[in-house]
Amino acid sequence: MTPPVRIAAISLGVTVCLLAFKLSLGIISGSIAVLSDAIDSGTDLVGGAAALISIRIAAWPADEEHPYGHGKVESISASVAATVVAIGGGFVVFQATRRLIEGSPEINVGLALAPMLVAVATNIVLAFYMRREARRAQSLALASEATHLQTNVVQAGAVIGGLAIVGVTGERLFDPLIALGLAAYMGWTAVTLARAALTEIMDVALPDHELRAIHDIIATHQDEIRGFHRLRSRKAGPTRHIDMHLIVDAHRTVEEVHTVCDEIEHEIGERLPGAVVTIHLEPDDGRYRGPLERMLEDRT
Repeated sequence: MTPPVRIAAISLGVTVCLLAFKLSLGIISGSIAVLSDAIDSGTDLVGGAAALISIRIAAWPADEEHPYGHGKVESISASVAATVVAIGGGFVVFQATRRLIEGSPEINVGLALAPMLVAVATNIVLAFYMRREARRAQSLALASEATHLQTNVVQAGAVIGGLAIVGVTGERLFDPLIALGLAAYMGWTAVTLARAALTEIMDVALPDHELRAIHDIIATHQDEIRGFHRLRSRKAGPTRHIDMHLIVDAHRTVEEVHTVCDEIEHEIGERLPGAVVTIHLEPDDGRYRGPLERMLEDRT
């Protein structure tokens, strides 16, 4: 079992336990805020399952039907997580609004606080390790799940604060108000996750700092090439796909220029792990020197 799969499986198991704990004590205590957080744990369960499945599929090697690999499935996982979070937020709004209109029952603050304190401690630890593994594995699915866990910490903190106010003042109105605040936060999280997923689905170019790294590598070979153009990039799961047209002296041999291509591909792979680089060679006819010349001028 790979580290990304292991952390996703652990997260899924913990989520099941937290869901059962919050749901049972939320019902017993009568707190809509705790029940709302239990519903969010239900969305975590769906999102965690999607993340676990997508990470396993994304690790499959490329084949004839999927020559670019299976990394896009992580974008689907992030989209599922965003959808589930949004639906959960809508349900919380409905229940909290009903409590505001009809009134809230008696709340056992002590019982309600127990699952929230456990949830805060658990999610802080899980989010830390999942975020670290997401950066190492360049996994959108794990990064989305880590973001979701971080929102859970904020949500649980808000619920704890609201329950404390209810315990001190005896005013039960704060319970559904806190739940509405959590619903708004869930909506913001859903939008953030959806934007991240859409970025990869739409094949948006790599971020500027990664493109600058590619430009830096090309610039170090300025004495061996005449120019470049049609530099394109995109990301699918942990894999970056980069292709470009490289302009070389028409009188150089294929072996010579192929060596230059291998060097550039190797250096890009070292700077951007997981990059798949494709270079198309073209003889220099004077038309495509502009991009390299402008790039070098900007550096002087």
